[in-house]
Amino acid sequence: MSWSKMKQQLESFLSPALSGRVEYRSTSYRYLPDKAGLCYIAVDKKNVFNMNDATTLIRWYQTEQEIKNDPLLQIPISKDEIEAVRADTKGLVPEDRLKVMARGRKIGELAKELLSAQTSLSKSNFVVIANKFLSLSIEESMESKDILLNILALIDRRVGKKRLQNMSDTIKLKHPVVQYFYELRLGAM
Repeated sequence: MSWSKMKQQLESFLSPALSGRVEYRSTSYRYLPDKAGLCYIAVDKKNVFNMNDATTLIRWYQTEQEIKNDPLLQIPISKDEIEAVRADTKGLVPEDRLKVMARGRKIGELAKELLSAQTSLSKSNFVVIANKFLSLSIEESMESKDILLNILALIDRRVGKKRLQNMSDTIKLKHPVVQYFYELRLGAM
């Protein structure tokens, strides 16, 4: 599918409150066929989400460290996770410490998951993900671990106010750029 056709389809799914504010942009090199074009999402004429950025690796590491070191981060811990820590420590650790260890494990897993999603994002192709978005249901896009699919779903007109409000807890576990688009969409309602 050509870029102009895909852009037209993506914009047709854009929330009316965000039309004119959110744009899908692409650059390509006509005389350099071996050079890949860049695709990005702009909000209010400012590039917010660029697929290829030289400084993203540094920011990703900082994001991982922020997740690990944020004392205000509220991550629910189940009894099963506490029991798994208890089994690993053979029951020699006090109850309070078990909760801290389980929280630390879960934060570490979340940081690794976030980092792997970001790594695959830098290698992915906007057009491939956008085609996938156009063929998936909105629920599948929302529940996906792919950052770009999450963003495209959040700014989609098929996602209503009630569904957005019900996502407030799960969105805290997503990438900061997904949280940015979530706040943008809530603010536009």
